[in-house]
Amino acid sequence: MMSPPKGSTVSTTGTMTANRPASDLASDQQSSLKPLLKAFDLKQYLGEQQAFVEAALDRSLPMAEPKTIYESMRYSLMAGGKRLRPILCLATCELLGGTPEMAVPTACALEMVHTMSLIHDDLPAMDNDDFRRGKPTNHKVYGDDIAILAGDGLLAYAFEYIVENTKDVAPTHLLKVISQLGRAVGAEGLVGGQVVDLESEGKTDVSIETLNFIHTHKTSALLEVSVVSGAILAGADDDVQARLLRYAQKIGLAFQIVDDILDITATSEELGKSAGKDLTAQKATYPSIWGLEESRQQAKLLIDQAKAEVEIFGEKALPLMAIADFITARGH
Repeated sequence: MMSPPKGSTVSTTGTMTANRPASDLASDQQSSLKPLLKAFDLKQYLGEQQAFVEAALDRSLPMAEPKTIYESMRYSLMAGGKRLRPILCLATCELLGGTPEMAVPTACALEMVHTMSLIHDDLPAMDNDDFRRGKPTNHKVYGDDIAILAGDGLLAYAFEYIVENTKDVAPTHLLKVISQLGRAVGAEGLVGGQVVDLESEGKTDVSIETLNFIHTHKTSALLEVSVVSGAILAGADDDVQARLLRYAQKIGLAFQIVDDILDITATSEELGKSAGKDLTAQKATYPSIWGLEESRQQAKLLIDQAKAEVEIFGEKALPLMAIADFITARGH
């Protein structure tokens, strides 16, 4: 295929548009997608995807011996929730021509890792919460010792499950997914963010840079790997992966800003966990630094930027764009 002349751009439909800046083309794409995005039935999409993920998760972890540990693992894994991370993995893989079957083992593994992080986060030595997703937390039902082991079991099993169950994916792509997930959950990701979060409790001089570090690691890292792993499984090149990573980074930070807002504005019943805990624990939050209104504006700006990153994919990006909007519109 011949390269387009200098000053020309190839549109997503493959036709050439001469002498128009890329920003103009992006604006055209955004305008054409707005009515489609407005008409997109996200509630139906999420409902169908959640049902698919729930069934896959149920199959992924059958009961076995020792009974207590499997009950504990399943108690938290099957406790419901938005299933946002596996849905993002599936959506990204399908966006780039992959199939749900290629992505579902990784999607399940992502939810296992996320569930581990919630079990451990709720422990008395960490955030010390009694409720999660409207139910007593794992350690309140099974004790601290079994809860710790249930989290450990889910984390280890997540990697095993990817390797043993992924089909029709190049080994090099599979290795990269495993590497990315390991980094996201370790000291360079979730663990590192949690450490700085714990060290920052009670301090009145936490900067916005420190707060961003905490949440780009503690919250955003797993959302990022959820999106990028779907792209890797589908065989995306480095440029596409980088674009989707930028999308994920922006929705990840917006997700945490909205979480901080909801901790102030929503009830415990709405959240399914204890409300107001950040204030009680004297944690730095986005509203404590920016105020509520500025926090809302910053979240909206991030979501707008995230949607702009994926508009180039056209109508196929509607699920990712609608999920981005859902992050700021959600009530829990």
